This record gives sequence, C-alpha cells and structure tokens, in this order.
Amino acid sequence: MAELVFIGLGLHDEQDMSLRGLSEAKEAESVFVELYTSLMSGLQTEKLGRLIGKKVTQVSRRALEDESGTTILQAAMKGKTVFLVPGDPMIATTHIDLRLRAEERGITTRIVHGATIVSAVCGATGLQNYKFGRSVTIPFAYKGCTSDRPYEVIKHNLDDGLHTLCFLDLDVEENRYLTLNEALESLLNIEKKKPKFTISLDTFAVGLARLGSSEQVVKADTVKRLRAHNFGSPPHTLIFPGKLHFMEAEALITLAKAPHRIRNQKR
Repeated sequence: MAELVFIGLGLHDEQDMSLRGLSEAKEAESVFVELYTSLMSGLQTEKLGRLIGKKVTQVSRRALEDESGTTILQAAMKGKTVFLVPGDPMIATTHIDLRLRAEERGITTRIVHGATIVSAVCGATGLQNYKFGRSVTIPFAYKGCTSDRPYEVIKHNLDDGLHTLCFLDLDVEENRYLTLNEALESLLNIEKKKPKFTISLDTFAVGLARLGSSEQVVKADTVKRLRAHNFGSPPHTLIFPGKLHFMEAEALITLAKAPHRIRNQKR
C-alpha cells in the first residue's frame, strides 16, 4: 500500500516524539527526516535511528523544495514511508506541498502531530493562545539591509492589543541562527529609520531559548534588559506582548521573572 506518514518530532530531541509516532516509524519500510526548517538542538540522527531501529535518511532543503520530494514520494509508492519533521508536521508550507503531491499520486497520507513552538510559548509564558495575532519571521540582514515587515506586523498587532510571536531566521545547513540580540537590534534600527513609536529600549518583550530542553530560558523585561541578558545557544524566539490579562501578567512575573510593574501595564 502506498502510504506516507508525517510525524512531528517535537521541540528538542528524539525523546520528544510521541509513542504513536515511534510506533508508526518502527512499522515503516522507509524512514526520512528533515532538519532544516527548525533547530532541534538536542537531536542526533544516529540516536534517532537507534530509537526507531531503522536507518533514517536525512533529506536536504534542495531535495524537498527543488526536487519536490521525489525521493520520498518514490519510496512511499513502494510501501509505508515515514517522514519525520521538527515540531508539528504542517507548520512548514514545504510539507503541505509534499502532502498534496503525494495525494495527487494516489499515496495515502496521515499526520502524527508533535509539540510545536507555536503552542509551547503559551505554556512557557502563560500568555493566552487566543490573544496572539499574526506571527512573523525576523530575517537575517541582506547586504546590510533589513526587512520592515516584522516591525509592521508587530505594530499592527500591538495596535489591536494582540501578542506577536516572532520566529528568528535560521539556516541549519549553514549553521547560521539569528539571535535575540540581533533581532532586537534590527527592530530598533527600523524604529530609527521610520519612527512609529512602536519599539524602543523601554518596550516590554519576552525572550525564549531552547524551549523543551532542560536548559530552556524564558525572560520577560524591557528590550534594553533583554539585549543585555545571556540567552545562550539557539534556537531563540521573541514575543512582543499586547494588552495583558491580569492572569497573563501574573504568569509572566512568576514564570519569566517579569518586573512587577507590568500588573499596571496599559497599551
């Protein structure tokens, strides 16, 4: 039977995969993994293979995007194939494209969901999921220039009292990861060029690092203080909270060591 099962690996290492995902992988004839859409700082392909008891073939961005996942689809046509991805399988649009291509070929597809940063930030900070607005990625600077889009998204969300989840750009294959400090510098530079009184050194934000690991960091404070904080190795994530519910404020004080004055924060 032609079958392709997408399995989410979760946030940090091979132990984050669900029992259902592990069972599906053990039953598969072919197992593939991609590790370029997100960084799982504790994951080692060799350990993943030993856990599953099968060879795990790592595929590159080129194999998925430029070659349309042909290798995976060909394997799925021959029998049950598993595709392991960081976080939750369908957060990355490239995976949606692969699923549609599989269905067009008559390959049955299924999903085994995994933990994702989108939901993990709520548990780590106490911010309420339904109060998040549009998410955005803060990209690397290109030839010294930065995109204004993240700044505009943050401003729009703040104007509506909503939180903004900012993903920080990464290139796993080149071992490049945008840090919190670099992301904040980028936004402050945009504020200087096009001042809309959105992001300053006094703006309240939340920095997160290595969620799901035993060394995760969650820190809420002003941009000025976050820039001076050592968040350690990647991956990093950034949140700009909007209007806080009193329970969210208490959670940030307790879980992220936010200053007590946020109880009186108004936007």
